[in-house]
Amino acid sequence: MNAITGVGAAGERRGFALFAHGFRPFFLMAGLVAPASVAAWLLVVAGVAVPEGPLPMLRWHAHELLGGFVAAAMIGFVMTAVPNWTGRRGYSGPPLILIATLFLAARLALLPGSPVPIGLAAPLALLPIPATVLLVLPALVQSKAPKLFLPPAIILAFWSGQVLMLGEAASWWEADTWATGQMLMANVALLLVGLIGGRIVPAFTLNALRREGMPREARPIRGLDQAAMLSLAAVVASDLAAPGSTTAGAVAAVAAALVLLRLSLWHGLATWRWPILWVLHLAYAFVPAALALKAAALLLDAGWASAWLHLQTIGALGLMILAVMTRATLGHTGRDLVAAPATVGAYLCIASAALLRCFGGLVADDRMVATAAAGALWILGFALFLAVHAPMLIGSRADGKPG
Repeated sequence: MNAITGVGAAGERRGFALFAHGFRPFFLMAGLVAPASVAAWLLVVAGVAVPEGPLPMLRWHAHELLGGFVAAAMIGFVMTAVPNWTGRRGYSGPPLILIATLFLAARLALLPGSPVPIGLAAPLALLPIPATVLLVLPALVQSKAPKLFLPPAIILAFWSGQVLMLGEAASWWEADTWATGQMLMANVALLLVGLIGGRIVPAFTLNALRREGMPREARPIRGLDQAAMLSLAAVVASDLAAPGSTTAGAVAAVAAALVLLRLSLWHGLATWRWPILWVLHLAYAFVPAALALKAAALLLDAGWASAWLHLQTIGALGLMILAVMTRATLGHTGRDLVAAPATVGAYLCIASAALLRCFGGLVADDRMVATAAAGALWILGFALFLAVHAPMLIGSRADGKPG
């Protein structure tokens, strides 16, 4: 066992299993797209001449973080969760290879310097998410459980934001819909963090504390979970109806309060011994923090809060995705749910990147220095993730089981 990465000896990496389960190729691609999209943008910021592809560089950077990194994590999540929810076998083989190929082809078509015209790259980039939903739909229908349709429906709402972004870029309509689509994708992803995080964070925490002889009881407040989720849905709606308005700011303030109250009931402080657990609480804490900062920016015109969107995307989305990918990779490859030292380093890098990107300009003489430092931490965080987890994602399970 490597003391730094936690990766075992060669005997734990028998065979090639990248397409043995849905999370494997997509978590790997999420881990690759995340640092690549930021590294290329940092080159542009530094004045390096980077050839543009179908999208201008700033738009490519924004799209790939949402339609590349976040989308890859979503696809990997739904392909892993649906078999768990419905009791069917995990997705593997040709259907998984096809969707992974579509996703990779979209990334290559949109790359800086790609000769593919946006008229071809845009529809190609829009294929992976609906293809994934079509793949899992039969299992959801057979389950006859309507509540299981909610996460895929949210993912399709996320995809509609991608349609708005790429539709404008490809001149499919004259309306300016890029900014609307970008905010829709960021907010719907936040809604999914609220939904899934609200289920797994308290459940994983209570189970772990009970196993360790530290039993805690759930402390629900009647109607709070539903109110918090409705408030996050209202954030999506208010930013569509009145972006940048005081109404949107007021909705964000209410959502921040409700989500924070919900989080406070989950015994987060008791998880300090276990990074694999406390990172979930930390990532979820970025949700109300980002919403509170957004409220300050929109209601008080607070300049120090103007970078709230980076706290949302890097902290709430980026760190929660990293937390879920590391935990799911360990669990679904037959390993103990223990974060390796390098993985803990990755958690700290991404959390620090979120804070530095949001607030670094307030203390640094040069805002771009803080931006570059935040980008470097983001890249390092996902490099550490890949160092530890890429071998697990590519190789077969440590316990010899299929999947």
